[in-house]
Amino acid sequence: MTANTSSAIRTALLALTLAAAMAVLGACGGESEPATAPIGTASASSSSASSPSAAATEPPEPTAAFLAPLTGLPTDQAVVRRPLSVMINNFKAARPQSGLTHADTVWEILAEGGITRLLAIFQSQTFDDPIGPIRSIRPYLIDVGETYGGVLVHAGASNDALAILQHSGKADMDEINNAGAYFYRSKDRKAPHNLYSTQDKLYTGAQKLKYDETATVPLVQFDPTPDVIGKPTATQVDIKFQLSDYKVSYQYDASAHLYARSVNGQPHIDLNNSRQLTAANLVVLSAKHHAYDDYGRLEIDLNSGGEAVLFQEGRAIACEWKRTPGDIIRIYRDGRELKFVPGTTYYHVVPTDGGFASHVTYE
Repeated sequence: MTANTSSAIRTALLALTLAAAMAVLGACGGESEPATAPIGTASASSSSASSPSAAATEPPEPTAAFLAPLTGLPTDQAVVRRPLSVMINNFKAARPQSGLTHADTVWEILAEGGITRLLAIFQSQTFDDPIGPIRSIRPYLIDVGETYGGVLVHAGASNDALAILQHSGKADMDEINNAGAYFYRSKDRKAPHNLYSTQDKLYTGAQKLKYDETATVPLVQFDPTPDVIGKPTATQVDIKFQLSDYKVSYQYDASAHLYARSVNGQPHIDLNNSRQLTAANLVVLSAKHHAYDDYGRLEIDLNSGGEAVLFQEGRAIACEWKRTPGDIIRIYRDGRELKFVPGTTYYHVVPTDGGFASHVTYE
């Protein structure tokens, strides 16, 4: 993608997002103040006054009929189906994974032994390609997956996670216990790194299990042109969890307005299409981790809040994360919730051990 093409797409996206917001305001009625034009542009009334023929000569701006709830990107129709919250294997033998370029949101969180697991939230995109490899779930992954209203998709669980899920009535698809028919094993890899499914299989299974087809999805705020002037440059971001085999890095592409993801210095790609994983927003947040058994199973505090940093538009914004019961984690600076650039968001949960600066560096 060229810089000129990317800029054109970004300009169109800004127009779409603003048009959608104005449509919502117009539908609300009442005595709300009229929407104002962005800085540097003329309002419709001033344009008409200065150039009576403007309306006849200038084509109307495109309007976004709908915006995807979790990405803020324009869609052809309303995105109302229930998300899928899928536990993705991130062991070295499981990479590259399949389907992640279609995820709206991705969380990377430690599992036992210093390895990380990916929790991918799929909602706005429809695709036929495989998703996986799929692995087991932990209590804190249940927590995160449910906050998006998602059907929990996994293969087995830790003892504590299984105790939470059994007889709970949660929307849960477990390859081992209740939904094996909706998963399959690939012959291209060795077990346990070869379990996959597809959107169609998973939504069919959820319907057979009589799970609600829609769910309340958290309201995420977006801004196509965030104010990052004066914030520290962050075109190279490096994140360390525990093991050296899980060093994650991102390189910012200014022409595409995206961060390209690598693992251990190698591009992290989607096996389905050989595309490198990218994100418009990166969040790194620090949380208390506690290993409670000899196997190293973890308790991770995703409720108390703490230090965080948001990366967008090649800049770093030091902030803090907070959470209220039943809601997703949100990030704030000076008491104000920060908005995301429309696109995919990757979250990374690092331990408090060693201090925040020992887990994330940027330049």
